[in-house]
Amino acid sequence: MPREIQGTAHEHVMPDGTVVSHSHGHTHSHAQTEQVLRRIANVIGHMHGISNMVKEGRDCSDVLIQLSAVNASLRKLKVMILKDHVEHCVVDAIREGDTRTINKLNDALDKMME
Repeated sequence: MPREIQGTAHEHVMPDGTVVSHSHGHTHSHAQTEQVLRRIANVIGHMHGISNMVKEGRDCSDVLIQLSAVNASLRKLKVMILKDHVEHCVVDAIREGDTRTINKLNDALDKMME
């Protein structure tokens, strides 16, 4: 069973009791990078537009509607990143016995649910 040591270093206990320690310079593949970056750019552009609405003294109800649209976009972005992370990074981590990635995912999910 893998046991985390520190950072990305950890050890594996082999069936014969041999302990093998090593570290990873994990670079995980992400299938959705371009789509994620496009969505981030869209959210940033939308926020600039909302900032301009506020500067122009536009109706608060209109500003709130636009902020709701940004919230919806951010929710979709979080789901996209989460799915990509699970499908690639977490799958790789499980294969490699990397408990740190699993623990970080759990921490991120806790924050997302707050």
